[in-house]
Amino acid sequence: MSKTSKASLLALAGFGLATAGAAWYGSRYSRGNRDEWYRSLRKPSFTPPDKVFPVAWTTLYVLIAYSGWRVWSAAPSPHRDKALRLWISQLAANAQWSKLFFKQRSPVLALADIFALEGSIIGYIAAAHKVDRTAAYAFVPYAAWVAFATVLNAEILRLNPDLQ
Repeated sequence: MSKTSKASLLALAGFGLATAGAAWYGSRYSRGNRDEWYRSLRKPSFTPPDKVFPVAWTTLYVLIAYSGWRVWSAAPSPHRDKALRLWISQLAANAQWSKLFFKQRSPVLALADIFALEGSIIGYIAAAHKVDRTAAYAFVPYAAWVAFATVLNAEILRLNPDLQ
């Protein structure tokens, strides 16, 4: 295996570990999120069943890591640097949402965070598209899922005005 191939595999592992770290951080707060407080909330009829979330997020996290790695693997450029900064910012916002919603029980702060998250995702897609179109397209399902999650978060706030 060449030195370049080893570096690329190590980078892929690094992106995987960073993504897994964010997933782990968020899961610390959403594990058992079906506590009394969450169960007591009024939720929209289109709320997916609990079993959908781990499947969706596992798939999305794989795409997030893969996309970041592809951008990192591209030739250095200002566009690449911008995309990587946005990749990091979306990962940070992603990790915070569960803490804000489930631990702090603040759907208002979680909604602000998820708007920032979606902005980072869309910004990343635009920046990544200038570097590696496959990497950009790998983020499209994530953008769609987070848009859906934004609507869920907003609906929970609407249906539970006492949380505002």
